Amino acid sequence: MRLRVAPPGGRAEPPNADDAAAWVTGAVPDGWFTEPPEVVVDRDEIIIWGRLPRPELAAEATEADQAAGQAGRITQFREDTRDARIRVARQVEHRYQRKVAWGIRCGDTSELFTHLAAPVMTRLRQPERQVLDTLVDAGVARSRSEALAWCVKLVGRHTEDWLGELRNAMTRVDELRRQGPDA
Repeated sequence: MRLRVAPPGGRAEPPNADDAAAWVTGAVPDGWFTEPPEVVVDRDEIIIWGRLPRPELAAEATEADQAAGQAGRITQFREDTRDARIRVARQVEHRYQRKVAWGIRCGDTSELFTHLAAPVMTRLRQPERQVLDTLVDAGVARSRSEALAWCVKLVGRHTEDWLGELRNAMTRVDELRRQGPDA
């Protein structure tokens, strides 16, 4: 592995992780999940999402019973696989130089285990700060930082299709860039 040195005044980009989904799928023990894990990568973190089978409950089980059963299945998986997940995460962190988090889905229940909260600096003019302050004053958020995170989640939720198309377009640009003009 090549050592990456940060450029003056900046940070080095981590290694390419285009093959992370395939690598993680090969590293995860057989039988853990009902389907191949979903691997979500950004420049700071890799999240490995796995799906567990729904617990078999009585036919008359309520939605609350189903949610409790799914939460129990996730908790048991978390406890039973802790050491093995840590081993896989260390290997992934070494290979891709990013933190690793695990997320589990079971039925309609999703839980993301300990994951990274990366600080993001921004400069806002008064109108934008007033939006954040209104959210704080209204009790929607406890701080400007939390209000900004809330805004980002809201925008992400309401523009997911557009953001997905944008990500796909960026992936295609990256592919073309790697191929170069001689391809």
